[in-house]
Amino acid sequence: MGSGRAWTSGEVNHLEEKWGAVSVGCLATKLGRTRNAIILKAQRLSLGPFLMGGEYVTFYQLLCALGYENSGYTYKMKSWVKKRGCPVRTKRVNQNTFKIIYIEDFWGWAEKNQAFLDFSRFEENMLGKEPGWVKSKRRSDMERSRKYKITPWMAEDDARLRKLLKEHKYSYADLSERLQRTCGAIQRRILDLELKERPVKADSHNPWTDGDKGLLKQMVLDGKSYEHMQEAIGRSAKAIRGYVGRAYKTEVLDKVRETIIKDAGREKME
Repeated sequence: MGSGRAWTSGEVNHLEEKWGAVSVGCLATKLGRTRNAIILKAQRLSLGPFLMGGEYVTFYQLLCALGYENSGYTYKMKSWVKKRGCPVRTKRVNQNTFKIIYIEDFWGWAEKNQAFLDFSRFEENMLGKEPGWVKSKRRSDMERSRKYKITPWMAEDDARLRKLLKEHKYSYADLSERLQRTCGAIQRRILDLELKERPVKADSHNPWTDGDKGLLKQMVLDGKSYEHMQEAIGRSAKAIRGYVGRAYKTEVLDKVRETIIKDAGREKME
């Protein structure tokens, strides 16, 4: 590693593309150069000031790294910061102020909010070295994104949903499999279209076994989504969500995880 060798056109293109979107440390690792060499080259290319010093990123840069750049900055400030306590701070540089987040703080917050976040578009090591749980989370989210559509509903999708509902024989899990949409997405679409028909109810005479409950707890601890759980447990995501709400007084999986961890800690003390 060093700054003596000449820069290739490929390295320059990478630097120009990623400058301001990933940390200096990540660029140094990717290009096999020192942090000073990266910064000096960026200055010579007139790429502008770089707010990320390696320890923190701007909130917008974080959204870009995670693949959320088109999701709405203002909405994310409300949803992530105000509602879920994402540890964003204000930093002043010269005459400007920026919303930043320290990478270490982000990882701590993200681990507690795994079920809420989607890492399917989050490139490995985009923010530098990652905690051990991130690899599994990214893999699960990528599997989910391949199975379920996240594109807007088209007229033909709505027509098929209406047709299936009118047959009065499909549950949410059945519809999810046929439409390649999550149960939650189907439920929201039914409400948006103001459809009177509803999916058939799953068998309510299928009690939860200790094995089901144990598997649910482990999947919650592993940061799995309701859609991942339905395949392993053999119940619809809606049915699992209902059980979780009754058992833990909340359907928010990250809060359920906190409860499970606390309960396990108390059992050890006893």
